[in-house]
Amino acid sequence: MNTRHFVFAPLLLQSVRAAESFPLPDSERLDYGYQLYQEDNQRIRVESSYLRGQVDINADTAVRFQLLRDAISGSSPTGELPGETDFFKEMHDVRTGVLAALARQFGDHRLDLEISRSVESDYDSHGYSLSDTWDLNQKNTTLAFGVNYLSDKVAVPGIQRQDKTGLEWFTGLTQLIDKNTVVSANFTLGSNHGYLNDPYKVIDRNEVLDLGIPGVPLIPLVTPYNENRPNHRLREVLQLDATHFFEAPNAALDTVYRLSHDDYGVVSQFIQIQWRQAVGSHVEVTPYLRYYRQNAAKFFMNSLDGVFPLSYNPPDHPNGTGPNYSADYRLSALDALSLGLRLTYTINTHFSLSTSYERYAMEGLGGNAAPAASYPSANIWSLSASAKF
Repeated sequence: MNTRHFVFAPLLLQSVRAAESFPLPDSERLDYGYQLYQEDNQRIRVESSYLRGQVDINADTAVRFQLLRDAISGSSPTGELPGETDFFKEMHDVRTGVLAALARQFGDHRLDLEISRSVESDYDSHGYSLSDTWDLNQKNTTLAFGVNYLSDKVAVPGIQRQDKTGLEWFTGLTQLIDKNTVVSANFTLGSNHGYLNDPYKVIDRNEVLDLGIPGVPLIPLVTPYNENRPNHRLREVLQLDATHFFEAPNAALDTVYRLSHDDYGVVSQFIQIQWRQAVGSHVEVTPYLRYYRQNAAKFFMNSLDGVFPLSYNPPDHPNGTGPNYSADYRLSALDALSLGLRLTYTINTHFSLSTSYERYAMEGLGGNAAPAASYPSANIWSLSASAKF
């Protein structure tokens, strides 16, 4: 089952951008993490775990790796309307992923080359990334820029595997304002082409069955059809980050604001605020808040009523040409709120442990929302351990 919609699960394998890479030089390190995402009412359950590490070859060169496994089970909305047999559909799948990276320092520049692969029963993805981080102004200013490329194969019931490609260009600026304050701005331009439908999402249409028998009335039917998203997508993302350390309470405030737009017509905003409070010399307590809001895609609708004449049946395997339509709640107008608390315990200079709990809730907004039962609420538990050598 294609699980690309679990964008809120931070353990999912991603190409690490230059600004997020481990700095050079650094000691060897090894990190392990586990996360349990459990929606209410026994809906989707995702168990994710990763192992990642870095080994320094010399003062200027390092290799990194990440291994990941996701196990997904439970039920997810199909796009059908409430009361229909398949409003929810069961899913079970396992995704495994691997990422390998080589980083090399050339004077004030650090080049990162990454290769990734993830596999699940109906989805096969290959990723490549090349980035450069350039230190300026006595390392008080950092420029980052690069490119990511994804090549995917999507299994679609009834037809051969479909191709999907993605290309991203990104650039960023990080500036040290003073000894306690750092800010950054990052811009990403991304495009996707090929099969962009979710093969498990459908949309209903109210129809009638005429048996052709005199005196027998027409029989009302609700018929599901596969969704039809455009076969291309262009997306722009602007992200602003700021961190300030407060000396008196020995704490730091981290803030993130992200603005995104795409040619689906979706405009979204994301805000994250977290307060990292040191308690003694070994413990850090971090309460945090995340908020996300988006408007609906221009082709989002809850049914196909009125889109086509009843004499015409939409195709069994849409290819992205218009008209486009989807009842996927993830393309509706919605907002989501997360409240969490993370505890980190530093055992010594080599070992640390971290655990967190997060409550996540999503709901539709206004007239461009899906049925209320579509939107999930979830509990998220995480545990991680880090070792430096």
